[in-house]
Amino acid sequence: MTNVLGIITARGGSSRVPRKNIKDFLGKPLMAWSIEVGKESSVLDRFILSTEDEEIADVGRSLGVEVPFLRPAEFAQDASSSFDPVKHAYEWMRDNSGFDASSIILLEPPAPGRQPSHIREVVERIGRDDVDSVLGITELSSQYHPEKIVKKDTENMLMRYHDGKLIRESIKRSQEFSKLYFPNASIYAFKPANFYKDPPSLWGDRVYGYEMEAKYAFDIDTPDDWVIAEIKMRRLLDEKAGSSARSTSL
Repeated sequence: MTNVLGIITARGGSSRVPRKNIKDFLGKPLMAWSIEVGKESSVLDRFILSTEDEEIADVGRSLGVEVPFLRPAEFAQDASSSFDPVKHAYEWMRDNSGFDASSIILLEPPAPGRQPSHIREVVERIGRDDVDSVLGITELSSQYHPEKIVKKDTENMLMRYHDGKLIRESIKRSQEFSKLYFPNASIYAFKPANFYKDPPSLWGDRVYGYEMEAKYAFDIDTPDDWVIAEIKMRRLLDEKAGSSARSTSL
């Protein structure tokens, strides 16, 4: 039997976009998009919000997610990693609510493009015995491929960054680049046993790459990111609306 714990992490501090997690994003608080798809996925046995902020907690409750505790302030600093708040949430639910999760799904509000189907697929994948964690990834555009990165010497002459060779030796066609991927911040899944291994981590040893299309993979960290995310989200919503209209007409 599996017990899947969904966690929204939303601290109050955000230096680049103040109060980002509850700032209006296309008509609703940014974190509402993550809460709604988590609920719609119907695969999270418990679904909670981890925050140290009373206002964010109140907004979360109004959106229908559990807020069983306030996160300790030491786990909500600018330099805090995801490890401590996720481990704290798991242990709090185990020790105070009797819910011992077999797997954890982490949904971060600044990545609102994920869909319920992504959550369902990741829950299915983390439930297998051959992985310790799952990381959402997206193929890196050839525009940003490491083999295209150059560096300057002291005379401003250029060479390839990754191997120091001359520019003339660069691969000319993007089709020849190897496929690379970047973590897209849209979805993570962990097995709690990872927290107690040596060394402890979220990830364990076997991290499965869950590939997502680029149109779903956008992350808000700066004001410019916010503007771009609104454009991408509107496109997604228009695409979904068009798909629904076509299905209805059939």
